[in-house]
Amino acid sequence: MNVFTRNFLILLVGLILGVTLALGRVGMAERSETLNGPLPLQDLRVFSEVFEKIKNDYVKARTDQELIEYAIGGMLSSLDPHSAYLNKEDFSELQVGTSGQFGGLGIEITMEDGFVKVVTPIDDTPAQRAGLQAGDLIIRLDDKAVKGMSLSDSVKVMRGEPGTDIELTVVREGEDKPLKITVTRAIIRVKSVKFRTLDEGYGYLRVTQFQSRTGSNLADAISKLKDENDGLKGVVLDLRNNPGGVLNAAVEVSDAFIDKGMIVYTEGRTSDSDNKFHATPGDLLKGAPVVVLINGGSASASEIVAGALQDHKRAVIMGTESFGKGSVQTILPMNNGTGVKLTTALYYTPSGRSIQADGINPDIVVESLKVNAPKTPAVKRIKEADLSGRLDNGNGKDTSKSKDDKDDKDKDDKDKEKENLVNKDFQLYEALNLLKGMNIMHARMER
Repeated sequence: MNVFTRNFLILLVGLILGVTLALGRVGMAERSETLNGPLPLQDLRVFSEVFEKIKNDYVKARTDQELIEYAIGGMLSSLDPHSAYLNKEDFSELQVGTSGQFGGLGIEITMEDGFVKVVTPIDDTPAQRAGLQAGDLIIRLDDKAVKGMSLSDSVKVMRGEPGTDIELTVVREGEDKPLKITVTRAIIRVKSVKFRTLDEGYGYLRVTQFQSRTGSNLADAISKLKDENDGLKGVVLDLRNNPGGVLNAAVEVSDAFIDKGMIVYTEGRTSDSDNKFHATPGDLLKGAPVVVLINGGSASASEIVAGALQDHKRAVIMGTESFGKGSVQTILPMNNGTGVKLTTALYYTPSGRSIQADGINPDIVVESLKVNAPKTPAVKRIKEADLSGRLDNGNGKDTSKSKDDKDDKDKDDKDKEKENLVNKDFQLYEALNLLKGMNIMHARMER
């Protein structure tokens, strides 16, 4: 063993021990199977030999610091698609992202078979406006092949100065050949909660991403919907294409609809990874029905909310099966300003279901369909009330065809709104119909 190899082994052993101590927030007994065993010196010798070969023979010179970072990054990225090494720039941008403003294209991504897979495009971002869809596989970034890149390297290529373009080559299910989609980079400002009235007494809550302020923003949105409608008969909670985010925000959103009981719990190898989250008293809707919309782009924190409301029988879950990311990533700051994103636990719904690689199955499956209005208007059928000399019904109801013009206009306006909704968003249209049906049945049961 030459001097370089011996010195590097000493450095590497010190590095491993240092990282172990930095991550080791639990007692020695919990990790006896790893800490008390001998260091794999033969494997470390192989590692040092590879390191030396790269230092001496690689076509381009690389510093020791670069090679060490590559080694750490490779070690983490090989664990699972979500663990990663965060250099100073990545660590800083991650902290900004959870607060609601960051730069880039506006997509949540993961790696699959060496390619970048779109988990979901974020609402009101360049990626969504350009037409990227959940499930798209990105195989080229401009003229660079994605195969062989790490996830963090791909992210760095996609980020850039606001206003500049990047061409993504995308493989999409159902398409015969790859698509080329140009996206213009921008500063991404994510508004995590949107809301509006769908129909009198029925509200719509859209959570685009779970951020530190999402829970309080949702409570404000519900309050405003109540004021607009003089109370609420029910709401649609839209979690479609929501990639997740802050765990505590998912707990707060679930807690807004649940009075008591478990919301979610996590389990890992260490006691620090085992956590239980419970609801606090108070249902902001006071029992009014809830329909939650999910799809294949609903991941992580979205699945926590859908799973909790489903297990508590507090909501009907509608749409298509969710993404299935049921793992918890802990951000561990390092002393040099970098960070480690490490998968430390799996989370479970109140009934003990693991969502990992399985997802949430909706109670009612409704595909995202495009409903087109008929090209020719439907022929108006003649009814009994239209017949000359018809008999009155005897219940005092006016059966004459003459109606107030304003009533006719209001009906026409409502019919147009209904038609627009069914054409634009069939799943939301079905969710609203279900809410109305639930209220009708509840009222009849109370009689």
